[in-house]
Amino acid sequence: MTTGSKPTSSQPWLHQKGSVIQEFGTVKQFPIALSYEARMYSSQRLNKVLADTQILYGLYKKHHWIMRGATFYQLHLLLDKHAGEQLELVDTLAERVQTLGGVAVGDSRHVAEITSIPRPPDGVEEVPAMLSRLLEAHELILTEAHDAAARTAELGDDGTNDLLVSQIIRTGELQSWFLAEHLVDTPLVRV
Repeated sequence: MTTGSKPTSSQPWLHQKGSVIQEFGTVKQFPIALSYEARMYSSQRLNKVLADTQILYGLYKKHHWIMRGATFYQLHLLLDKHAGEQLELVDTLAERVQTLGGVAVGDSRHVAEITSIPRPPDGVEEVPAMLSRLLEAHELILTEAHDAAARTAELGDDGTNDLLVSQIIRTGELQSWFLAEHLVDTPLVRV
C-alpha cells in the first residue's frame, strides 16, 4: 500500500480526523412539530439534567464499590440497582436531546464542566455521609427537573415534559425515599 492510496485489503483506515458537523449547544431542524425555541430550550435543560445524572450514576457506583459496615450487603445491592436505573436514564436523556436535534453531552470532561453536583472526596466516607451525598445529588436533579418540566410544558414539548416527570422525577423520588430510610434512627430493642 502506498502513502495516500486506499487500502487494498481489510486494513482499517486508522488515525482519521474529522470536522465538527454540529456544535454542542445547537439544534438542527427535525420534523417533530416543535418550534426551534422549544427544541433549543429543552436540549439545554436536558443536557444539564443529563450531566448531573451521569455524575449521580458515578457516585452510585463509587459508593457501591466502597460500601462498609453492618449494612454492607443490603446497601451494596441497593446502590448497584439504583446505579443501573440511573444508567438507563442517562441513555434516555441523551436520546431525547438527539431527538430534539441537539447534541447530547457525553464526554466525562465536558460533563464535569456542566454539572452542579459537588465532587466527593477521593477516599472513603462514612456510610451516612455517602448516603447523604447521594440524597443531595438527587435533590439537585429533582429541583432542576421540576423547573424544566414546568417550562417545557409551557412550550408544548410534551415528550420532554413526560420524560422529566414520569422517569426522572418519579425515579429520583423513589430512590431518595429508599436512601433516606437508611438514615432513620431506630430505637434499640430491649429484651
